[in-house]
Amino acid sequence: MTSFTLPHELHGEGAHKVFAVHGWFADRSAYAGVLPDLDRTEFTYALVDLRGYGHAKSAVGASTTAEATLDLVELAGRLGWERFSVVGHSMGRAVGQRLLAVAPHRLRRLVGVSPVPASGLDLPPEQWEMFADAARKPENRRAVIDITTGGHRPAAWLDRMVARSLAVSDQKAFRAWLDSWAGEDFHTQVEGSPVPALAVTGALDPALSADLLRRTWMTWYPRAELHEHTAAGLPHSRLRSSGGTPIPMDETPLELIRVAEDFLRADGPAEGEQA
Repeated sequence: MTSFTLPHELHGEGAHKVFAVHGWFADRSAYAGVLPDLDRTEFTYALVDLRGYGHAKSAVGASTTAEATLDLVELAGRLGWERFSVVGHSMGRAVGQRLLAVAPHRLRRLVGVSPVPASGLDLPPEQWEMFADAARKPENRRAVIDITTGGHRPAAWLDRMVARSLAVSDQKAFRAWLDSWAGEDFHTQVEGSPVPALAVTGALDPALSADLLRRTWMTWYPRAELHEHTAAGLPHSRLRSSGGTPIPMDETPLELIRVAEDFLRADGPAEGEQA
């Protein structure tokens, strides 16, 4: 795998460094809805474009979570970030979990927003076909987004999500990413990690449900938490491990910020950092 500097943008001047990694359907613009209200005093956020997306749309690469993990470590070095947390949406959270195997000593905390488990996602054949064909069929992208957001979102919003996805992703890379985040199982490499890990999931998401995360995320990580959003975007329950909605940056941005930043700041400043 070749070394590559991920395109990125920085927000904030805080001592707690945080990578924000997008999901399958969008580039770093997926976080636009939360940017105005982030805590820029306590945190510094780096929003990245993975290979095949956004400003890295034409970048050559394998389009795998393993490759993206090394790209993040490379970027951390260029930024001078010795330790950092990671917020990842959907497949972006699979990238974050890979870091538990590659650079566990550098991770402070992990936040997974509708996170894909490190075991991948076992989709029935008909669903796999729908997901796989989403690379070339806009109607399939729309169907996947509609299903995973509970089938209750306005048509104009769904159309906007699809249009953004098509504009910011490379078709070949989009398809290759599916094989990686859904088809690869690396959970034995990260099981038992002591890094605090929060999963945020949505009550309406049938694919990345709270039940699935209880069987995976919550059993693998001793310091896991789960937070589940209801359809209205309000917290359904705060368990030992808690969840959010499939695209909460657009649907419930203020709730996502509160839950994620409360979790990130829970252990206070790291040694040698200013509070």
